[in-house]
Amino acid sequence: MKQLKITLILLTVLLSVDAQKPSLSRAYNFYYDQNYVKAKEIIDLCIKDEKLSLKATTWLYKANIDYYLASNEYSERQKDDNYNIRFPQTPVEAYDAFKKAKELNKNVVATGMLSPDNALPQLYTLLFINGVDELIAQKYVEAKETLEKGIESYEMNKIPPYPLNGEIYYYYAYTLEVLKDKQNAIRNYEKAIIDSSRNANVYLRLIALHKEVNNNEAIYSTIDKGRKFLPNNPDIAVAEADYYFFTKDTVKAKEILYQLPIEHFDDINTIINVSNLFILDSNYTQAEKLLKKAYRQNQDNFVVLYNLGVTCYYISEQNFIKANQLQVQGNKNAAEPLKEVSDKYLEEAKNYFEQALHIQPDDLSVLNVLKAIYIRMDSPKYDETLKKIEQLENKK
Repeated sequence: MKQLKITLILLTVLLSVDAQKPSLSRAYNFYYDQNYVKAKEIIDLCIKDEKLSLKATTWLYKANIDYYLASNEYSERQKDDNYNIRFPQTPVEAYDAFKKAKELNKNVVATGMLSPDNALPQLYTLLFINGVDELIAQKYVEAKETLEKGIESYEMNKIPPYPLNGEIYYYYAYTLEVLKDKQNAIRNYEKAIIDSSRNANVYLRLIALHKEVNNNEAIYSTIDKGRKFLPNNPDIAVAEADYYFFTKDTVKAKEILYQLPIEHFDDINTIINVSNLFILDSNYTQAEKLLKKAYRQNQDNFVVLYNLGVTCYYISEQNFIKANQLQVQGNKNAAEPLKEVSDKYLEEAKNYFEQALHIQPDDLSVLNVLKAIYIRMDSPKYDETLKKIEQLENKK
């Protein structure tokens, strides 16, 4: 009995050791049974093996296993947004493995498996999704590398089976912009347009980059393309008005601005952009109306809160100056209602800036405006605000 127990223990140990050995046939069998997780476990052992890692077949097995594992995982996530991707790097691993297999043997094949020439042009969709996931997770270097491989795969197709309409170039360009590689970002935003992009953000980011270097010709060219490909997009129309403000052609800017159907604008970013133009034109009342519409959508948007604070502050100032002028002229009765309006808007400005400060407690521009408001209100908060500004400035 004791001998039997020892034999069983030894058998268990031997089986366990055998399970940890690199074996192409075992990896293939798990692949054939569509047990891609177990197949990956075995094939990754093969890749670490000194002899097996030199075989093109090993890399082809790995490429196919990773490819189908990635496809299954992303298919599950399509069904359930909460599905947790267990092997997020498999699209990149599959791509690299197919290239390695082809490098070792350009004619490598295996029964029931994709060849490198068939697989590499198909991988762009998985690489694109993986790259965007990394971008969202703020893994910018990884996103850049993944999207580069996705673009390489995408461009292997004369006519991609699933056109991305510029989106892979857009996300790659945005990643480059975050990484401060602005020239290559410009090139890839332009490639997105060539690839039939209908994403207004492509045009807006490109315009913003051209504005940074005062390239008016490139700005107008981008706007012109935007009008052509997105004829009814309000963001392009707003960008055109902004362009004329930027080039100091205020007559043309106002002509476009005041023809915009702003009552139909619902997107919060569009509302912010067009309200900025009304602020540029000193039409603070119209800017306030638009920004309050955005505020009703999202009361925690820093830009909305800040811009509302600015518009209310300017409206308060305008009424304050008019009231003082009337008072100097001896028309106290006419000055009093304007003073009340000024006080009301100053209070509103204070409230919006304080909400903005709650979101970004160390924002010096907000603190400095609040300091000016507290002086006018003779508020006890002035001293603590001044102290905080001094502390932040001393940290610079």
